[in-house]
Amino acid sequence: MNNKKARDYRDGDNVEGFFLLKDWQEKLGKNNSKYIDIVFSDDSGDINGKIWNSKDSSQYDCEVGAVVKVRGVVKSWNSQLQVNVERIRKTTDADGVSISSFVASAPESCADMFDMVLRYIDRIQNLQIKQLVAEIVKRKESKLKYFPAAKSNHHAVRGGLLYHITTMLRLADSIMQIYDLDSDLVYAGVILHDIEKTTELASNEFGMTSDYTDEGKLLGHIILGIKLVEKVGAELRTDPDILYTIQHMIYCHHYEPEYGSPLKPMFKEAEILHYLDVIDARMYDFDQAEKSIVSGNFSEKIWSLHSRQIYKPDINK
Repeated sequence: MNNKKARDYRDGDNVEGFFLLKDWQEKLGKNNSKYIDIVFSDDSGDINGKIWNSKDSSQYDCEVGAVVKVRGVVKSWNSQLQVNVERIRKTTDADGVSISSFVASAPESCADMFDMVLRYIDRIQNLQIKQLVAEIVKRKESKLKYFPAAKSNHHAVRGGLLYHITTMLRLADSIMQIYDLDSDLVYAGVILHDIEKTTELASNEFGMTSDYTDEGKLLGHIILGIKLVEKVGAELRTDPDILYTIQHMIYCHHYEPEYGSPLKPMFKEAEILHYLDVIDARMYDFDQAEKSIVSGNFSEKIWSLHSRQIYKPDINK
């Protein structure tokens, strides 16, 4: 039995250990041969797995969200590492493993991050904006304390959504020391821009997401967020101009139509929200990629970074 983490495996390594089964899908390959596409996870991250020529997935006593014992070999395919699974089974009590030790989580506690969000809400000076943001966060409190920010890619860990929000808030403070921006709008946009990831994603209490909800697939978190602001704003009788402004920030934060934002930002606070979002997402993915790289070497291709191979400089200080 080896003690390697998911992020430590390299091409040719033998695998014999425990993982959290994050995703499990039966697919058709060439010549209509069935295979099972798997995402294995531990507290270091994810690694893909494959069971080739699987005649019937029901023969495997495995389910998403369970901890499994795996034996196989790591292979590189199209610059992506995957475990070619030879044997797999669910763990038993005799294995002595706990699911909590396999869950990747944000580096800060969810309670502390949620308190930070509340402190930023207190800093909002416009009473109607403050009431709107506070009420929405109150309604989402339970989910915010464990939800990831994505199914995969940036901040796809337990508490990842809060970590994304709080990092962006701290970054916003730095940027607002240089540029003349309305802090009320920036704080509101940061806190609310991804708030309906809590509806878009189907996540369990461990922050594991294997699929999107029906609403998430049909509408997405941007439209869901706009609807939420409209609903709560109507209940609070918020000034329509405030609602349109915040809704525009949510609507445009992905910037491009292919990513869900048909309009470009039309005022500077909406523009800066987009770049705060991009900076935080990209830096997170760079940090995750660097964890698996020895200085002076390249990573595998990172899909979320436009399939770039990331280089880790080897510079002596």
